[in-house]
Amino acid sequence: MDTDLAAAYDRCRALHERHGRTYYLATRLLPAWKRRHVHALYGFTRYADEIVDRTEDLPPTERAARLDEWSGRFLAGLHGAPVDDPLLPAVLHTIAVFDLDRADFAAFLRSMAMDLTVTAYPTYDDLLDYMEGSAAVIGTMMLPILGSPDPAAAREPARQLGFAFQLTNFIRDVAEDLDRGRTYLPDDDLAKFDVTREDLVEARARGRATPKIRELIEYETSRAQAHYEAAAPGIVLLQPASQACMRTAYALYGGILDEVAAQGYDVFARRAVVPQRRRLAVATRALLTRAGTPVDVPGPTPAPAT
Repeated sequence: MDTDLAAAYDRCRALHERHGRTYYLATRLLPAWKRRHVHALYGFTRYADEIVDRTEDLPPTERAARLDEWSGRFLAGLHGAPVDDPLLPAVLHTIAVFDLDRADFAAFLRSMAMDLTVTAYPTYDDLLDYMEGSAAVIGTMMLPILGSPDPAAAREPARQLGFAFQLTNFIRDVAEDLDRGRTYLPDDDLAKFDVTREDLVEARARGRATPKIRELIEYETSRAQAHYEAAAPGIVLLQPASQACMRTAYALYGGILDEVAAQGYDVFARRAVVPQRRRLAVATRALLTRAGTPVDVPGPTPAPAT
């Protein structure tokens, strides 16, 4: 591997280790040769996200221009152009090694661009359209790296796991997203529980959710659990060497929902975090679990997502 490519993989790994603690821990359970490719995908998604979310002091037009410029470099690299970038060589190499679907990356960049202009989603279908690019395609990008003897059967569970993970993040990070001027809880759901965006902002200021907001968060949690249930069959469809990794990620992200429930669905009181001791115990148990063993859906029996 040439020096620039090795440095790009190292940059992606560093981003993953610093910003994706749960996923990074799970990735450590993969065979060594697969890890760098997962780091590359994480680095790609994280860097795009940082262009959108870590440049909030800039005018929207300049933020959009930065995303367009970086996306253009990436797309040019896909067509064989030389790329002068600290991490894109690793991403492009991973895409080439596994012949990843270029359309997934275009869909992801489309959703990142939406974050520059879209601050709310009227319905859950609208949110799913956003998450198709920001989450479901991450599952399908990952699938060739994880490997499966039946990739066609594993594809939809992989997409569902992307939905589950991202919806978990949205539930946990309601307060942080409000600080960025966004709400990922659909407007229809807020209205269903007689909650307004102003109610959420006030709860953020108080550091305490109202009973109606708690009911709303419990409802969104049941939605996420339905996606976890749909994703569960896919874990055992992966190559045996990849199952411990995804079993760990599945349990730890699902564990965030358990923490949300344990604090009475008050996501404003504190950020729901899985304790380190539990994280290590989950990873150890996953390593000791026989490949092919079904996973347990987190939390109570999920209600159908509507």
